[in-house]
Amino acid sequence: MQIHQLKVAKRKKTKLIGRGGKRGKTSGRGSKGQGSRTGSSIDPLFEGGRSSLVERMKKLRGFKSPYAKPYTVTLERLERSFKDGEKVSREAFVEKKLFGKLVRRRGVKIVATGELTKKLILGGDVDASVGALEIIKKIGGTVEE
Repeated sequence: MQIHQLKVAKRKKTKLIGRGGKRGKTSGRGSKGQGSRTGSSIDPLFEGGRSSLVERMKKLRGFKSPYAKPYTVTLERLERSFKDGEKVSREAFVEKKLFGKLVRRRGVKIVATGELTKKLILGGDVDASVGALEIIKKIGGTVEE
């Protein structure tokens, strides 16, 4: 078959509907209602008179800090992860893959849950609860500031 032998298919005549053709009776606007009237342009944020999402959010109580809380670590986890006499710091947590690199920014807080038998050196960049500090010092560990 050659290109000059091809024939273009005839197009169907579009069917005219209703008075005046094109679109029918209500012209695709539905029947009655705000959207069917001329000159109607509704604010996209308008929700039909009910309180909008923004208005409802204002009524929610409380406060959430934009700053991330530090990671919490138990004494039990320190017992499993660190060797005797080893230094506990943010970098040590990243090296041992206990936390990701975010720990450098967020920080770490040690909590007095579980038991600890190893003498650890607590770095100045790591926070600890009062109970955890007492346990670390009682065992013979040191706390840098």
